[in-house]
Amino acid sequence: MATTDIKTFWELKKAGYQPKKIKDELRDNLRKKITKGQTVFEGVHGYENTVIPELERAILSRHNINLLGLRGQAKTRLARLMVNLLDEYIPVVEGSEINDDPFNPMSRYAKDLIAEKGDDTPISWLHRNDRFYEKLATPDVTVADLIGDIDPIKAANLKLSYADDRVIHFGMIPRANRCIFVINELPDLQARIQVALFNILQEGDIQIRGFKLRLPLDLQFVFTANPEDYTNRGSIVTPLKDRIGSQILTHYPETIEIARTITQQEANQDGRQEEIYVPTLAKDLLEQIAFEARNSEFVDYKSGVSARMSITAFENLLSTAERRGLRAGQEKTSIRLSDFMGIIPAITGKVELVYEGEQEGAAAVAEILMGSAVKTLFTEYFPKIEKLQKAKDKDEYQDVVDWFFNESGLEINDDATDREYQKQLDSIIPLKQLVQKYQPGTPKEDVYFMKEFILWGLSEYKKLSKDRYSEGYQFKDPFGSYISKL
Repeated sequence: MATTDIKTFWELKKAGYQPKKIKDELRDNLRKKITKGQTVFEGVHGYENTVIPELERAILSRHNINLLGLRGQAKTRLARLMVNLLDEYIPVVEGSEINDDPFNPMSRYAKDLIAEKGDDTPISWLHRNDRFYEKLATPDVTVADLIGDIDPIKAANLKLSYADDRVIHFGMIPRANRCIFVINELPDLQARIQVALFNILQEGDIQIRGFKLRLPLDLQFVFTANPEDYTNRGSIVTPLKDRIGSQILTHYPETIEIARTITQQEANQDGRQEEIYVPTLAKDLLEQIAFEARNSEFVDYKSGVSARMSITAFENLLSTAERRGLRAGQEKTSIRLSDFMGIIPAITGKVELVYEGEQEGAAAVAEILMGSAVKTLFTEYFPKIEKLQKAKDKDEYQDVVDWFFNESGLEINDDATDREYQKQLDSIIPLKQLVQKYQPGTPKEDVYFMKEFILWGLSEYKKLSKDRYSEGYQFKDPFGSYISKL
């Protein structure tokens, strides 16, 4: 007989079912996965040697958990993935509001039903996907929302007095009995509401409007919190922190490779990757912008820079190239460095600026971050440009600078066709020579992005001037540009 075919309490007992506490359930299933060498938290990258081992130790210790970290660090995702450690189905007393275990009923309803029907008590099955409850902590959350309250309508309909515990309407936490319950942004919860959680975490008591019910709720609590909240909006009251078994610190990706893996996994590409080619350097540059933002003097480091910035920026980057291709009548195209102007809206909405950043303006800060990313990666591909050079030292970029000194400059139009774009860059012969000399293994599809990358790098090091005009970018000899402005 399949487990879910069991419909009565007698059949459940005959099948030899043994109930478990949820923390034991999580622990036992985690032990099995670790023994078999299986990945427990699929799709979470960069935490293999830091966060995940600590989380697994907390589960093995049967702890309630607080995930502490800045926004966009996969805290909620980790909590949701814990569902995979639950048994596929568990039996509950059919009709129970709080998922009563037939072997250990808690509610008045379940106790009365079992007393009346005994072994014929009907059983239903709860899938693990339905055993995840989540609540965002906001200042308007009340004790009634989380724990419960007296329902006067129920009292009137059933003709019961307020002294009868059947008039109680259970809140989210009792209804999440035998489930994982997540409270996101815990410090935003008012202190008096946090106090209401004390007994639930430690003793399992709940009190509702004078009713003291001994409900030994079986819950796995997972809290998430942002360190910024401790100073700006609220804090976790000390006795509540004391009752949380493990506090685990999350972090941002530590390398570009990890960050790129996350972005590729999360970005909604809609099959566009087949139509739009993205050079490897473009992907690295996109991630480097986030790394620059986290260290920028214009960005509030306490607020953090979410991984969502890179994800939405990548989607915007694809859309910029897609729009250009549609306007040019091209089915396929490749990402250009000038397409990065299209990611500015994804940056400005994701970073919190300090006073100096506000003075610069969000869009200007976004361009500064892009320039810093180009400058950082430039020396990984081409020789470093020194501010001061000895006369005898050869300048590897002099031929490029001379080309701009002798010519009027170069304009890269945002909507130029691929043929026009390639023709313009091919006209600067020294660019081809630099790529062949220092990046000889560059794939054919990446060559033009690499050429444009050199121009942006030289502009960041003040070897060329780069100006944005309404329809694109203009590169010129810096002295000629200065004279023309005068």
